[in-house]
Amino acid sequence: MSEDTVRDRAHLPPPIEVRGLVNAFGDRVIHEDLDLTVKAGEVLGVVGGSGTGKTVLLSSILGLRQPTAGTIKLFGEDTAHMTRDQLDEVEKRWGVLFQHGALFSSLTVLENVASPLVEHSGLPADTIRELAEMKIAMVGLGPESHYLKPAELSGGMRKRVGLARALSLDPELLFLDEPTAGLDPIGAAAFDDLILQLQRDLGLTVFMITHDLDSLYAICDRIAVLADKRVVEVAPPEELERSDHPWIKEYFLGPRGRAARAAGGNG
Repeated sequence: MSEDTVRDRAHLPPPIEVRGLVNAFGDRVIHEDLDLTVKAGEVLGVVGGSGTGKTVLLSSILGLRQPTAGTIKLFGEDTAHMTRDQLDEVEKRWGVLFQHGALFSSLTVLENVASPLVEHSGLPADTIRELAEMKIAMVGLGPESHYLKPAELSGGMRKRVGLARALSLDPELLFLDEPTAGLDPIGAAAFDDLILQLQRDLGLTVFMITHDLDSLYAICDRIAVLADKRVVEVAPPEELERSDHPWIKEYFLGPRGRAARAAGGNG
């Protein structure tokens, strides 16, 4: 990202700003007084132990779950005060890659990637097709994939198709839910490289839930740690290594954390 772009974005509100978030299921409180700000143009990783509510946080930001309390602002606007039309416009500014791709099983790759354009763009069919083909190429898939169904794709290909669909409306903000889950180490590293290249080329802000330590070290500018029902720290990985929080120490300084740190230092 150019220095001019960074300066321009410094005057804009953050793409995501969460304040005082509370999420509860009956008497079970998942989040309490959770604060988080995502800076424009960064790759933010979100980590936490089982039950810390990583997916619940994502669902709240996307408007798929109504939080018990707190405010969520997207691009400076409080989502609770938006009309349906305003929410529709904001939703066009983000893309989402869900953990298992969430592709439509009855549609081809080309139809899956084109589906947001068909729903939201109002463009002619030929233009939609060309744009969908371009997005598929951007994620490293060739024309031979266009007419395959999801069941005919490998796990890595499904991830790439899901990513192409998430980028179909040229979003500013990209949400990734465990993007490398289920991939072998080589495939996961290739997918990390793809995300980082697209983020740099397109100037994306990326919000990424992951447990993959290699991904955290390879592509994240900062990491937000969910623990104790809130975000306890947000910092680059090398700073988190110096944290006194017990879970952070165990996660980043354990054997797998040391291995990921060493691999990241060699990359």
